Amino acid sequence: MTTTPVIRTLQDIRQIEQTPLAARGLPASTYELIQRTAAAHPQAPALSFILQGSADEPAYRLNYMELLGKITQTANAFHRLGLRPGKAVSFLLPNLPQTHFTIWGGEAAGIVNAINPLLDAEHIAELISASDSELLVTLAPFPGTDLWDKVAALRGHLPQLKAVLCVDMANFLPEPQRSALKAQRGALPEGVLDFDEVIAACPADHLESGRVIQADEIASYFHTGGTTGTPKLAPHSHGNEVAMAYCMNLVTGFAPGDVTLCGLPLFHVNGVIVTGLTAFIGAAEVLLATPQGYRNGNLISNFWKIIERHRVSFFSGVPTIYAGLLQVPSEGHDLSSLKYALCGAAPMPVELIRQFEAKTGLTLIEGYGLTEGTCGSCANPPAGERRPGSIGLPMPYCEVSIKVLDEQGNYLRDAAVNEIGTLCIRGATVFKGYLQGSKNAGIWVDGGWFNTGDLGRVDGDGYIWLTGRSKDLIIRGGHNIDPQMIEEALHKHPAVALAAAVGKPDLKVGELPVVYVQLKPGQQASEDELLAHAAAHIHERAAVPKDAWIIEAIPLTAVGKTFKPALRFDAIARVYREQLADLPAVQQVEVRSDERCGQLAYIRLAAADAALEQLIGERLAGFAVGYRLEYAH
Repeated sequence: MTTTPVIRTLQDIRQIEQTPLAARGLPASTYELIQRTAAAHPQAPALSFILQGSADEPAYRLNYMELLGKITQTANAFHRLGLRPGKAVSFLLPNLPQTHFTIWGGEAAGIVNAINPLLDAEHIAELISASDSELLVTLAPFPGTDLWDKVAALRGHLPQLKAVLCVDMANFLPEPQRSALKAQRGALPEGVLDFDEVIAACPADHLESGRVIQADEIASYFHTGGTTGTPKLAPHSHGNEVAMAYCMNLVTGFAPGDVTLCGLPLFHVNGVIVTGLTAFIGAAEVLLATPQGYRNGNLISNFWKIIERHRVSFFSGVPTIYAGLLQVPSEGHDLSSLKYALCGAAPMPVELIRQFEAKTGLTLIEGYGLTEGTCGSCANPPAGERRPGSIGLPMPYCEVSIKVLDEQGNYLRDAAVNEIGTLCIRGATVFKGYLQGSKNAGIWVDGGWFNTGDLGRVDGDGYIWLTGRSKDLIIRGGHNIDPQMIEEALHKHPAVALAAAVGKPDLKVGELPVVYVQLKPGQQASEDELLAHAAAHIHERAAVPKDAWIIEAIPLTAVGKTFKPALRFDAIARVYREQLADLPAVQQVEVRSDERCGQLAYIRLAAADAALEQLIGERLAGFAVGYRLEYAH
């Protein structure tokens, strides 16, 4: 693969793209990608793992030759158990070395299907069935985890499963704790295979299948569309994933000696691709920071110590992680190994970026991507100008365009500079459609561009700015919530005529779900009663609304659809009014559409007052929606 210029401007990206991607000599598959790196850097550190998140615990480590061997053994084990190209192995695992063996070994033998372990059992079963999985890899019974209990409850409902393999976390414990825990727990459940024992019996130096993987063969399924509601499975080809790793590393510049900390889950494309395959293509090291990742309180409290001890050069997070890390003192720690950090998955308030960079001295890069684009599509250039609030420039070979669509979603024209339209993506990293054909209606516009459902604009220098979401997903700390599940639960209440769920701004997690309710004529219900009903009928805790607001009538469009922008504006205004409630000079808070920002809060004051204006700025600094002051006099 030929060398490329450092990306500072859009012109550098265009120069890189002068050479077609097909001429870059990329490997045909993810397995070949790891093979190439292992051949070039066999002794380089590839994968390390810490179990508890303490600063001084020893790490489990593999070099690239050892990692390739484990992946090859896993592929051979799956092949012996009947996995073939076109068939899937599902995994239900936290972040463990064996999770990486399963992902890349599964792709070498067939298709790997990533499942969020936090989902309820019914949703998990639906994903296993939808992916046509015949194998399942999950966690053996272990203190503090309930994964095996979920799987045990499901096994009778999944007759298509030929085998269940269990990863035993007890193997990471030192003696005598390891033997004591295994003795206390007893043997694995009947008919369940020990993952480590099964792969140890397989060769590590070749694929027994003899498979030669083509770039257009499906490598993985990732579910999208939120953690509630009917899931959509997005198939990624080997070519999609290899191209994504290559294009992303043109931005991140991972190289031997770099250490990327993975704290995001490996059922999500960010964890798998950014702090996974992209590191592998650059021969960098991936540090799996505990099975729970950022959900481990020890990891967060010891974060800067771990950065210093393991000489971490990069990590990726969501706004809630950065807000949490602001509360952990970084002073006195050697953070010189850190080059920068990436933020994606949810909009990052500009003030939070400013505070984090000022406190840590670390450069924070905002990016944008989605599962349908394999992972990333845009990022601010680390070596160029970063524009806080912007999602940056398109990554090389990742086509991004703003399209003006009509009310039915049909293409009208490309947007002008700074004109708001629908953000669409195209290129080697974009999937070819959801596995379930019924989900593909209306997703393509203007000859093969994927409609992301996000609204944005492109400025004169090519930087892209998101101005809103036409999709209705509520993003709680990077965690997608489908409002339909909330609405369906509320519609089961006998007094409810209409319910509409939206996100309200929140300083800690970006958005929290709330629901607006219109009662049936003559019916009564309190907001507390509605919240209790929602909690009883919504099985995903993150999706339970924080407020139920009863209003006279749900706003509707001319064709009778719920008009959610009006509700989002109202939710923002309610939150801002609450923040400013003790300031009597604030007369009114109203949220309106804005051509450049998408939405703005207009705050009316009795008169100009510099001290009051500063106080308002401090109160609202952490929110993503901007504001403008107006004066009565």
